[in-house]
Amino acid sequence: MSTMNISLPDALKAFVDQQVNVRGYGTSSEYVRELIRKDQDIQRLREMLLDGANSAATAPVDAGYFQGLRDRVTQRAGS
Repeated sequence: MSTMNISLPDALKAFVDQQVNVRGYGTSSEYVRELIRKDQDIQRLREMLLDGANSAATAPVDAGYFQGLRDRVTQRAGS
């Protein structure tokens, strides 16, 4: 694991320390890692949404579509 040092103004350091204590993180590093992971998830979701928005239109997603998914799952579960 690599190490990265960051500098924070006193107000931000106090906020991080408070979050560590209130939210049950063991260290400020754990808190920062969690924030980074959440940001990565947001970035991935944004990319997927943009990919979907830029893709060609397909058949409408309606009640029949979802029923078909349920039927396929039920069929696989029975196999």
